[in-house]
Amino acid sequence: MRFFLLMGVISTTLAIAPVRFDREKVFRVKLQDEKQARILKDLTQTIELDFWYPDAAHDIAANATVDFRISEKESWTLRSTLEQHKMHYEILIHDLQEEIEKQFDVKDEIAGRHSYAKYNNWEKIVSWTEKMVGKHPEMVSRIKIGSTFEDNPLYVLKIGKKDGERKAIFMDCGIHAREWVSTAFCQWFVYQAAKSYGKNKIMTKLLDRMNFYVLPVFNVDGYIWSWTQDRMWRKNRSKNQNSTCIGTDLNRNFDVSWDSSPNTNDPCKNVYRGAAPESEKETRAVTNFIRSHLNSIKAYITFHSYSQMVLFPYGYTSKLTPTHQDLLKVSRIATDVLSTRYETHYIYGPIASTIYPTSGSSLDWAYDLGIKHTFAFELRDRGKYGFLLPESRIKPTCKETMLSVKFIAKYVLKNTS
Repeated sequence: MRFFLLMGVISTTLAIAPVRFDREKVFRVKLQDEKQARILKDLTQTIELDFWYPDAAHDIAANATVDFRISEKESWTLRSTLEQHKMHYEILIHDLQEEIEKQFDVKDEIAGRHSYAKYNNWEKIVSWTEKMVGKHPEMVSRIKIGSTFEDNPLYVLKIGKKDGERKAIFMDCGIHAREWVSTAFCQWFVYQAAKSYGKNKIMTKLLDRMNFYVLPVFNVDGYIWSWTQDRMWRKNRSKNQNSTCIGTDLNRNFDVSWDSSPNTNDPCKNVYRGAAPESEKETRAVTNFIRSHLNSIKAYITFHSYSQMVLFPYGYTSKLTPTHQDLLKVSRIATDVLSTRYETHYIYGPIASTIYPTSGSSLDWAYDLGIKHTFAFELRDRGKYGFLLPESRIKPTCKETMLSVKFIAKYVLKNTS
C-alpha cells in the first residue's frame, strides 16, 4: 500500500524501504495578486505540499512563482481549487519517481568508480578525497573539521601550497541534502584546480597566491539519507527534543538574526532553525573552522540548487550592506562570465529582494563576521528538473560555474588586503 511520507517525520528504526514518489507531481503556480497568494497559503493548511521554490509557505507572496511537490491523490483537489480561482499553473513533473530514475542518464565508465560526470554517494566521495590527496600530495590535503550528528566525518579539502600564509576562500556544497548538483560542483572544482596547476595560467597564479578550503558535503547525514531512503530530504538528521520530527535546516542554524522569523520554529518544517544558534554539530564545525582561519579567509562561497542565481547579503533584512555596490559589481560580472560558455542566464542581487527574506543563513553570518565577499550560487536549472538535474547536465553546469568562481577568486586576490 502506497503512503505519502510526511517530510521530516521520524522513520521507524526497523529496516524500511526507500520512499517512492510514484505519480507525484511538481506544480508551478504563478500568482497574480495577494488574493491568489492567500488562497495558496490557505491550501497548505489542508494539503501537504513540499515546497521547492520558495522554501516554505510563509515566503509565498503576490506576483511570485511557486514550485512544489504534491501527491497524485491531492493533486486533483489542488487543480480544482486553482481552476476555480482562475490561477495560472503548469505541471513541471508529472511522475516524480520516473524523473528520479531518469536523472541517472550517464553510464558508468567503470562500474562503482567515482565519476565527475555522475552523482556520487558518500562512500565514493570519501574514497575520492583520499585519492585526491594521494594524487596531488603537494597541492591537496584533507582536514577533518568535525563530525555530524550520526558521527560521520566532515572533511575539508585544502587546495594550495603548504608553505607560508596566503589569502583563502572557503567554499561549501550540499548544505541541503537533495541539492546534489552542488556537491558535484565542489568535487569538480577540486579536481580541476589540482590537475590544472602548472598548466592553466589563471589557476596556477591563483594557487601560487591563495588557498581554497572546500567542504564537498556540508550535510553528510542528510546526503546519505537522500541516497538511501528519501531523495527529497533537505535537512540534517538530528533528533529534536519533544518532537518526533527529524532534522534541522542547517542554513537557518547560523547565529545571525537566528530567531527573527517565527515561521522557522516548527521541527516538522523543512526550514526548522534548530533549538538554538549553532545547535547542530555540522554548523559548529564549519563556524569554528572559519573563525579559526578568519585572518586568511577573504571570501565565502556556498553552492545550492536550483534557480540560476548569484546571491549576496543580506537575507535577514532589506537593508543594503555597506559594500553593496562592490558585491553588485562582482555578481554582475560573475554572471556575465558564467554565461559565456553556454549562454546560461543567471540573475543576481541581495537575498532578501532577489528571492525572499531568510534568517540564520551561512551567507549573512559570514558577512557579519567580517568576510566581505560572500556569495551563494543557486545552480541549474530553473525548474524543468529542479533538484533532479540529469547527470548529463553536470559537466556543463560545472564548467560554466568554474569560470565564474575563478573570476571571483581573481577579484578577491586583487582587491583584498
